[in-house]
Amino acid sequence: MDALSKEDIYTIEDIYALPEGERAELIDGKIYDMAPPSRTHQRISGKLYQIIANYIDSKGGKCEIYAAPFAVFLTKDNINYMEPDISVICDLSKIDDKGCHGAPDWVIEIVSPGNKPMDYFTKLFKYRTAGVREYWIVDYTKEMVVVYRFEKETMEEYSFGEDVPAGIYEGFSIKVQ
Repeated sequence: MDALSKEDIYTIEDIYALPEGERAELIDGKIYDMAPPSRTHQRISGKLYQIIANYIDSKGGKCEIYAAPFAVFLTKDNINYMEPDISVICDLSKIDDKGCHGAPDWVIEIVSPGNKPMDYFTKLFKYRTAGVREYWIVDYTKEMVVVYRFEKETMEEYSFGEDVPAGIYEGFSIKVQ
């Protein structure tokens, strides 16, 4: 009788070895293929990026914002590699030309219909345990934004059209449409 075979564990090297143009994320050694985003997804991502970047610039902020594809090496191992839709990083020592090494302060994921469990469960757990301060899930099919403020251990839901306060910036809110 054969011994139970160990499930394949992939590494960041496997992500970099993917064919040109193919995107995937790596969570605990498991590769998750990423489908191209929809027009709605890209429109929301672009608008959120613009609003947040303008706010940071207007305040002379030191934080930097990046839109996917931008590499986030969430943990110090070589089995976790993510590309959040939007990452805001305030500790600039975490950033180099390859991406962000460690947890961003604020992560926004825009849910596509085929990846809901990934954003609502798998990534939620990874971001929380890695030290992300704030995690937004923008679900355009439900017209809802779910906000996790891990430092305060809170979760709030907002409907599109409502002001959604950004916890890492006092007095800043975004109306997601």
